[in-house]
Amino acid sequence: MSRHVAVLMGGWSAEREISLVGGKAVVEALRTRGYQVSPIDVDRSLPAKLAELRPDVVYNALHGRYGEDGTVQGLLEIMGIPYSHSGVLASSLAMDKAMAKRLFVAAGLRCPDGELTTLEALLADPFVMDPPYVVKPNNEGSSVGVKIVRQAAERALERNDWPYGPDILVERYIPGRELTVAVLGERPLAVTEIRHGQGFFDYYAKYTAGQAQHLLPAPLDEALYELVLAQALCAHQTLGCRGVSRADFRLEADDPDGLYLLEVNTQPGMTPVSLVPEQAAHVGIGFADLVVQLVEEARCDAA
Repeated sequence: MSRHVAVLMGGWSAEREISLVGGKAVVEALRTRGYQVSPIDVDRSLPAKLAELRPDVVYNALHGRYGEDGTVQGLLEIMGIPYSHSGVLASSLAMDKAMAKRLFVAAGLRCPDGELTTLEALLADPFVMDPPYVVKPNNEGSSVGVKIVRQAAERALERNDWPYGPDILVERYIPGRELTVAVLGERPLAVTEIRHGQGFFDYYAKYTAGQAQHLLPAPLDEALYELVLAQALCAHQTLGCRGVSRADFRLEADDPDGLYLLEVNTQPGMTPVSLVPEQAAHVGIGFADLVVQLVEEARCDAA
């Protein structure tokens, strides 16, 4: 009999719609390869659904809170169901941007200067850093809630416009080129340069066809290209990621001293315009093969 795969998608985070698009693509790919597939639009009845379905493995296509922050991974560990992508610790560390930065810096990776603050503190003193700087939720993905403050008179936040939790990360804005690298297993796949007309690579630009240009491979000199690959792998290993991750960088100057790691995403998108499937195809791994590899390498971390 074919293996039974439950594909978790949807959920209730700010990235629900993107998760549904990617999850449906994963379901179709697995069915073409002969797997028995049960799509699950995740809600709080997930433990009961999994107990009823009794899948052999879970493919996690969730994004955002409760999907990539270690919580659903912990549930799957308790239930003893092997699952794709990173485990509890790596997922929770990557989702906590401030904690991840501390680990990256300790590993010798350069990150933008910044500090973790609270909504109350930022409302009381909105001019926390000389502009330009970036204000972002400490625990969200896909650029949800990110704002660039460019002028000294511009307030970082206005009251009642911040639904993303009490912890806020404020960082120096790094001008320059946008780079990203997918790491599959222990292999960095390629470097993509992203060019777009937005102020930054926001949610709309990421998931709307035609809004961003992907230069693959990125037009960098060989030594710098290899450095970006190496730093992506280092970040992946520093957090203890498995399956696939995606590291995002800014290149302020075209030399090693201008490279800054922004963050690592442990549940990168799998939509038709997503970067990971594109990089996989670039190195000869088709979408269905990519999904099958993630399923076949799924596991629980607990003994």
